[in-house]
Amino acid sequence: MTISTYDASVPVFTRGFRVLADLLAKAEAHGGTDLIEARLAPDMLNLAGQIQRASDTAKFAVARIADVQPPSFEDNEATFDDLRKRIDDTVAWIGSVDRAALEAGANRDLSRKIRDSEYTFTGTTYLLTFAIPNFFFHVTTAYDILRHKGVAIGKLDYLGLDK
Repeated sequence: MTISTYDASVPVFTRGFRVLADLLAKAEAHGGTDLIEARLAPDMLNLAGQIQRASDTAKFAVARIADVQPPSFEDNEATFDDLRKRIDDTVAWIGSVDRAALEAGANRDLSRKIRDSEYTFTGTTYLLTFAIPNFFFHVTTAYDILRHKGVAIGKLDYLGLDK
């Protein structure tokens, strides 16, 4: 079975963002905007930062592979509505990128400096070995923050199956 670069990226990121939006709805119903500033450890990003990094990971992955310019977001989300808008804007933008451009970038070399090291990937290896794991690190950490703070969520919520 062959899976296209588009199918391995846009629908996967979109589904992850749907899960994040559902988690935010449960967090808001739990009551407390203080959850937006919550974090698991002092050296980790707060909930807003986790959603911002998930957004950046998805939009930059799609942009780098498709060789297009991504939108710029200010990282100033402070409310649940702001975070939902960030998610919606990211999903709308990645969904607007031409499928053919993503497919064309599958074998293009991408170089990324990560901390002090330079890495070279193809579009596909960048997507599968860096971007998707990084995206889900931030989705998982957002889930963990909310779970740790007492929001009534579980594994089925994370999997997007709790309906």
